[in-house]
Formats: sequence, C-alpha cells, structure tokens
Amino acid sequence: MNLQQLEYIIALDKTQNFSKAAESCYVTQATLSTMIKRLEEELEVVLFDRKSNPIITTDCGKEIVEMAQKTVFYAGQIKNLAQNIKGNIEGKVKVGVIPTIANNLLPIIIKPLLDKYPQLQLDVVEITTDHILKQLKEGMIDVGIISTPFKTGADFEEEILYYEKLLVYGNTHSEKQYLLPKEIIDEKIWLLEEGHCLRDQFINFCSLNKKKSKDNFRFEANSFETLLSMVDNFGGLTLIPELYERMLSIERKDKIQEFTSPYPVREVSLIHYRPFAKLRLTEMLVNEIKALVTPLLKTEELHKSEQVIVKT
Repeated sequence: MNLQQLEYIIALDKTQNFSKAAESCYVTQATLSTMIKRLEEELEVVLFDRKSNPIITTDCGKEIVEMAQKTVFYAGQIKNLAQNIKGNIEGKVKVGVIPTIANNLLPIIIKPLLDKYPQLQLDVVEITTDHILKQLKEGMIDVGIISTPFKTGADFEEEILYYEKLLVYGNTHSEKQYLLPKEIIDEKIWLLEEGHCLRDQFINFCSLNKKKSKDNFRFEANSFETLLSMVDNFGGLTLIPELYERMLSIERKDKIQEFTSPYPVREVSLIHYRPFAKLRLTEMLVNEIKALVTPLLKTEELHKSEQVIVKT
C-alpha cells in the first residue's frame, strides 16, 4: 500500500468513473485500474462495485476511502510542517469562494499574494456556500470565503476578514442622498437567483418577502453585471456590495445611493474545517486579505454602532 494508491481510490470514489479518475490523477486508466486492483488484493476486500454505472463504492470501501482522505491529508501536513520549520510560505491552497464575493475580491488579492509568495499555488473555485461546506468536510478544498454569520457546525473555524457596506443601485429617489429600507419596498426590485446569500440579505433587511409582485415579467440574475443591466434598461433597484462599486464606470457610480445609519453591512469571513486545517497557510491568507482589503472600505471609517450586520 502506498499514498499513490490511496489517492487513486479517493479519485475514483469522487468521480465514480475510471476514465475521469485517471484523468484527475494524470495517469492512464490502465495504471489506475491496476493499482486499485492490487490494493484490493492486498487488503482482501472489494472497494468498488465495477458492475454498476456509475461505479459504486462499497460500504467497506467508503470507510477505507474516508481513512485514506485523512492519511493523504496528514502526509501533506508533514510536508507543510517541514516548510513551516524553515519559515517558508509555499505549497498548494485550495480555496472556495462564493460568487458574490469572488468577482470583486479576487482581483484585489490574487496578484499581490502570488507576487509576495512565488512558491504558493492557489487553486480557486467559485461555488455556493453549501458546496463550500460540503467540500471542506470532504477535504476537497482547504478554506472557504463566505458571507457570515452562518450556521456551519462545531468543526468549522471562522475568521472574520472584513465588513462592507451594502449599497442601492438605481435612479429612484435620486434627489435623496440616503435611503430607509421601507422607502424601497414598493419599488421594482431586481434580485439574484436563489442560492445567493446576498439575495436573502436584501430580502431580510428590506422586508421584501412581504411584497407581492404585480409585474407580468420576473427575472432572477446570477451576476451583478446582469442585475445592473436590468436596472439600466428597465428601471428599479438592486443591491450591490461596496467592493463591487469600485469596478463600476463613473456613469454607473452616479446611480449609487446609501442607506441611512446604522448602515447595512455584510460580514465576509474565511472558514476552514478543523480536522483538515492548514493552519499556517490559513493564518497567512487571513492576514494578507485583511491588509489588502480593509484600506479600501468605507466601513473602516465607521463606529460599530453605525453598522448593522445583515443576516443571510
């Protein structure tokens, strides 16, 4: 038995397909199949039901794959420990980021991180909060960046990165500088599709769930750009985070309005799963993201009493 074989059964359990598993491990299908068969013979158990399509992991196989995931992880931790002793920041960090954070945070942090730590390999995937939690538990990603507070469970650790204002985009009430939540209830509201935490935050903060739409056209977007385009063409309002405002043209920035104090803010945090934590790399990411992002935010000029964290 060796680590390579453990990586192969982890890949096959994940993909349920020999061809895809071999591709993810950068080996031929014949090599992967042979190595897994040898492991089964050594252990004298059947790990996978090859008669089914897709491939099914047996009950015994599931227990062994779970142990294999931990074994491969801790083997990687031994390498990380050696680098820690030498004081180096290097290795691979797999990061999951929710879409409403990824599009405005990643352009700020990626290049500075890679420039400062050339031996660091960042693998970033844009996925929903539910998928982040699932993949953290399975050891498929190392850390997640989500909007909090969020009920994650006892095995998850949370590090708050920053708070950013939530802003209104649209021409309504253009004569006013600030808005009250109740003032936009009767407006046409454009929302992200279900599954995006910012959608729930908008609904909760402005009590939009109490409003019944009378329109004969409904549309839910999956990106801020689409939301803004709908507002530009059809009127109404939408909600965007403060960091996204930095990406807008001057013309679009003129359509931004703020709520009154206490200002609604969203809390953005980095989370990791305790059994699989790469603590030194996680600590580095937290410190670097804070240093890069917080100087750009208006919330840094506000007292805590002037902010209200919007629930997801």
